[in-house]
Amino acid sequence: MSIALPEPTLHQAYKAGALALVVALATILAALGFEYIGGLLPCPLCLEQRYAYYAGVPLLFLALVLVSAGQRRPAAALFLLVALAFLANAGLSAFHAGVEWHFWPGPASCTGAQELSTSAGGLLKALETTNVVRCDEAAWRFAGISLAGWNVIVSLIVCGLSARAAAESFHAK
Repeated sequence: MSIALPEPTLHQAYKAGALALVVALATILAALGFEYIGGLLPCPLCLEQRYAYYAGVPLLFLALVLVSAGQRRPAAALFLLVALAFLANAGLSAFHAGVEWHFWPGPASCTGAQELSTSAGGLLKALETTNVVRCDEAAWRFAGISLAGWNVIVSLIVCGLSARAAAESFHAK
């Protein structure tokens, strides 16, 4: 069984959307691999950056199904939604990279700034139960860029590909 995409613009929408899906899926799988195989625990900001991938991958797949079925307007809407989600994710990632470079402070929940107990027993209990992965220290860098910095780049790529797929879907006849 094959899928026929007779219109060139729908074919271009499918190609751009499929590439966005592959890039997004590879990125989230790499992040999970770094965590579960490589042992790099994510900070709270890292976990928030994953939401775009968790929502975007299934939405991109659904949009591709809609393109294949000739449902160009719903597909365009989904592609646009994914583009906006990844644009927001690029902003969150840029904020996180700025926290890592100490351009601005990060959230208190992940920079080690927490209230201390006033009693010795409470302090010991807090030390036993608290495991903070800091957002202001890059766990790993490649080519001088942290994972948050790379996520800015990847999110903008997925955003651009999704926006192109949306435009191609919308303008198809």
